[in-house]
Amino acid sequence: MAVVKKSLFAAVVAAFAIYIGHRFLKLKDGLAFLSTGLKYPGIPSFSDQPGKIYILDLLLPKSTPVELQIKGGLDLSSFNPHGISVYIDDADDSVYLFVVNHPQHKSQVEIFRFVEENTLVHLKTVTHPLLHSVNDIVAVGVESFYATNDHSFPNDALHFLTIVLGLPWCEVVYYGPEEVRVAAGGFMSSNGINISPDKRLYIYVADILDHEIDVFERQDGDQLVYLKSVAVGSLCDNIEVDHRTGDLWLGCHPNPMKLSAFDPEDPPGSEVIHVKNIHSERPLVSQEYGDDGRVIMASSVAAPYEGKLLIGTVFHKALLCDLK
Repeated sequence: MAVVKKSLFAAVVAAFAIYIGHRFLKLKDGLAFLSTGLKYPGIPSFSDQPGKIYILDLLLPKSTPVELQIKGGLDLSSFNPHGISVYIDDADDSVYLFVVNHPQHKSQVEIFRFVEENTLVHLKTVTHPLLHSVNDIVAVGVESFYATNDHSFPNDALHFLTIVLGLPWCEVVYYGPEEVRVAAGGFMSSNGINISPDKRLYIYVADILDHEIDVFERQDGDQLVYLKSVAVGSLCDNIEVDHRTGDLWLGCHPNPMKLSAFDPEDPPGSEVIHVKNIHSERPLVSQEYGDDGRVIMASSVAAPYEGKLLIGTVFHKALLCDLK
């Protein structure tokens, strides 16, 4: 193991997706966005409160999440945030936050502008038939993004049938203001998604049921061309990319049956996988954190920053660690 427990945040701020603000130009480094309060079919939920977005300054001696105020026309009573992504507009350094939202168990994407220190202004809601079961998102423009569908069909019964039959029919969808289309397919269940540090060349997709990370090259027209798959030996949920090294950090589920059949006396465990040299012939895959669920349950994301590691979970607490 390469981490030491430092502090646990209360369950009310349990993070499902995190973005570390390495490249914020108007903001100081070390800021992380956290989406919380996810209610998802088949996953335990311990609160009836709507979801929220928090911000966390990792450079403070005692980091405490601060709730972001949301302004605009978004219905906050049904806000159910899932995956998130940040985009910074090079034209004016504006910071945009893209959030997957599941009101009434639907799938849509909310686009916000981050202003001042604690405010999100809602700009737009994106819906489309191809975005039928969105899990995660990576923004590549002010209004454009790639999104993963973790179900083959909106209908749960049909999706379950594809899983039983072993049919890799899940997709990654590209959305732009002028075009929406399938960018890549062939996933058992496409989950987390992220982009290489250059913000252009490569896209990484976690196929959670295949226990692997798929690597794609972006080409003209934003089509994705498959390059390789890297086995990680665990159910990889979300992907974070170290902006300096290009390493991938994965929040993973070592025991999926415990996740779906939740028992507080025998909780689902947590695992963080680190992938170095993803583009080499022999990527180095290592476990950087693991426990049996007694510290945190159901890790879903992990993000490194300046010797620290922030780990989020599906429905439990978030954990801040010191990297050795």
